[in-house]
Amino acid sequence: MTTPSVSVSVGVDIGGTFTDIVTRDAQGRLRFTKLPTTRGDESAAVLDAIKLMAGEWGIAPASITRFAHGTTVATNAILERKGARIGLITTAGFKDVLEIGRQMRHSMYSIVLEPETPGFLAPGARRKEVRERIGADGSIVTPLIEDDVRNAADALAADGVEAIAICLLFSFANSAHERRARDIVASAHPQLKIAISSEVDPAFREYERTVVTAFDAYVKPVIDRYLARLERGLAASGITAPLQVMQSRGGLMASEIARQRPVRLFLSGPAAGVIGAQQAGRSAGFEDLITIDIGGTSSDIALIARGKALVRQEGLVDGYPVRVPMVDVNSIGAGGGSIAWLDKAGGLRVGPHSAGSEPGPACYGRGGKLATVTDASIVLGYIDPAYFAGGTLKLQPALAREAIEETIAKPLGMSVEEAARGIHRVINAQMAEGIRLVSLRQGIDPRGFALLPLGGGGALHATSLARDLH
Repeated sequence: MTTPSVSVSVGVDIGGTFTDIVTRDAQGRLRFTKLPTTRGDESAAVLDAIKLMAGEWGIAPASITRFAHGTTVATNAILERKGARIGLITTAGFKDVLEIGRQMRHSMYSIVLEPETPGFLAPGARRKEVRERIGADGSIVTPLIEDDVRNAADALAADGVEAIAICLLFSFANSAHERRARDIVASAHPQLKIAISSEVDPAFREYERTVVTAFDAYVKPVIDRYLARLERGLAASGITAPLQVMQSRGGLMASEIARQRPVRLFLSGPAAGVIGAQQAGRSAGFEDLITIDIGGTSSDIALIARGKALVRQEGLVDGYPVRVPMVDVNSIGAGGGSIAWLDKAGGLRVGPHSAGSEPGPACYGRGGKLATVTDASIVLGYIDPAYFAGGTLKLQPALAREAIEETIAKPLGMSVEEAARGIHRVINAQMAEGIRLVSLRQGIDPRGFALLPLGGGGALHATSLARDLH
């Protein structure tokens, strides 16, 4: 039976493997739990959590006055290439800006050159030009040919796009043509989502502005569907508190704003961790911190100096520049679900591929056959298999041993325990190098900082990392 509290705040973070739920009531009492992230519809795990809060914790939905949410849905859509099919409308002569980029290569001497620009967002056939021209001073040099916009929108809609990015030359100085183009597209094809650069990123540099606008359009239908489902589910559950979403630079914004500008959510989950760590460090008397947020899929590393998290005006998402203010987080593919494997020379590698939540590590008993860091932690006795994720998931040590033995130990001619220690040493070395990236390589001595671990796997690796980094 649920008994309404005076006021309850709820925080929900969706990661690649687990969804975390924390509640705090008016008396300051905390409750928290984990549920496996539901692939395909991440909002389902959140709604399951609401049922758990009501059924097991006695928290009535009507007593929830604040609902804050951090998510990796936008980032995962890019990493997994599961965003929307989009089109791009540009000024005549500029449709290939997205593909040309800055003509600055990071791998000058590779035998096989790979594209370093996100051309996958809108291949050439889905990039359309319209005749118009705004001058650098904002004056109209060539009026917008509206029939060009209609024809471009019709062709893209016929090609099955879900969203259109509009990026016209010098629109940051005068947005009139972009706004008119948006109105024309919306009138002809109201089902399409539209992103215009003068609202997403009203600043000079054509390539960067085109990239961030295209990314905004790419994730907009995904985020819109996800947050709409979540809003409906919260309302159906009886929660009247507004849904607030953590943005990449820290701070919360209303769900309806997040749906309009989803490009601000790329570091939503990791940013929430850094802001929380900042508060925890301050409470403990430490203002200089290095935080490492170790989840199931990745490790997110950040530096907090003099009590303030560093915020940069432009970040990288999957190696591509995204000009959006975000907490300075270095993410590496190293987490509890990272898969251990042997390269062609017989060397032990760990990650960046992850078993995720489905099927998950072998010890989950969901069909996973490959050894992961979590399996190694089970073998080494670092995890209580009967009380994993707050007791919501019972692990199977025998399956962990079997996976490590078959895929790592036998091929290397060592015991299961030795193989498990090797997996931990490799993953810890990768995490330590990630910490060096945000400290030593920026001229900062990490020995003057406190290491603050967070995330489901933080405590499993913190002492080894602190020792390796002195």
